[in-house]
Amino acid sequence: MGLQISIRESGDVTILDLHGKAIIGVDSDLLIGHLNKLLASGVLKLLLNLADVTQLDSSGISAIVGTSASLRRQGGSLKLLCPRGRVRAVLRVVRLLETIPTFEDETQALASFRPRGYSATS
Repeated sequence: MGLQISIRESGDVTILDLHGKAIIGVDSDLLIGHLNKLLASGVLKLLLNLADVTQLDSSGISAIVGTSASLRRQGGSLKLLCPRGRVRAVLRVVRLLETIPTFEDETQALASFRPRGYSATS
């Protein structure tokens, strides 16, 4: 199965739900195209849901790293959600789990984008 991407929003955080393989070729081109469009439209808070990604290679990693760097330069951030199995192993080997905040729970990931001390009731 090729890569499928759905986009949703939670407040000012854009969430990309990825399904399938983020590997060189059409799949990574699709991912890079979506990420570039989001950056061009001014998105600053991006959460990549990797729970259903079955394979990730250097081109997918490059897309994630490049987007993370671009967002940081603009004062934004990219975070990862639920990398599993081989994808988690690859991210660990290239040390991305140490440099890009990674969460197992979507609620916690979304909360991490809010300024410290912020509460929904204030």
